[in-house]
Amino acid sequence: MEKNYVITIGRQFGSGGREIGHQLAGLLEIDYYDKELLQEIEKKSGLSSEYLSKTDETPQGHWTHALAGFLYDGIYTQERVFRFQSETIRQIAAKGPCIIVGRCADYILRDHPNCINTFVHAPLEFCVERLYLNDGVPREEGMELAVKMNKKRATYYNYYTDKKWGHITSYHLSVDSSVVGIDQTVALMAEFVRRKMKL
Repeated sequence: MEKNYVITIGRQFGSGGREIGHQLAGLLEIDYYDKELLQEIEKKSGLSSEYLSKTDETPQGHWTHALAGFLYDGIYTQERVFRFQSETIRQIAAKGPCIIVGRCADYILRDHPNCINTFVHAPLEFCVERLYLNDGVPREEGMELAVKMNKKRATYYNYYTDKKWGHITSYHLSVDSSVVGIDQTVALMAEFVRRKMKL
C-alpha cells in the first residue's frame, strides 16, 4: 500500500521554493499544490478567485482584507478564508502523497502522522539575482519586493500559528538553496524524504 505522506514547503521570496516544489513533486511522482490550492478553496467556499488571490497569505488587518471585506456585506472574511483553507489542506493531505507550498500547511497538518515540514531560504542577494534572471525584476526593485514579501509571509504565519516563520524548530529540514543550487537542493530534499519515509 502506498504511504500517505505530505511535504510542506515554507519559503523565502525568490529562494526557489516554488520551483523546488514543482521539481520535487515530479521526481517523487506526487501531487503539487501552490496556487492550485486557491482553486480548490474557491470550489468549496464560493469566494471569488480574485478575492482569494488578493488575500492569499496576506496578514490580518492588511488593506486588501479590509477592501475585500466590504465586497461581502462589510464582513471581514480573513478568518473564514483561513478556515476554508485549513479544511481544504486537510482534505488534500488525506487523499494521498503531495506537496503543499506555504499557507501555514505545516501548522494545519501538525497532527498528520507523516507530514515532512521543510523551509527553503537563501541570502537576499541570491534571491534578488534569481528574480532578475528569471522574471526580469530590476535588482533594486527585487530587493524591496523580497523584503516586503518575506515580512508579509512572516506576519501571516506568525498570526495564524503558535510558531515563528523560518525558525529551524518549526521544520524537519531547512535548506539554503544557494549552496548547491536549485537542482541539487531538489535531489537533497528527495533523498531526505525517501530516507524519512523509507520509500
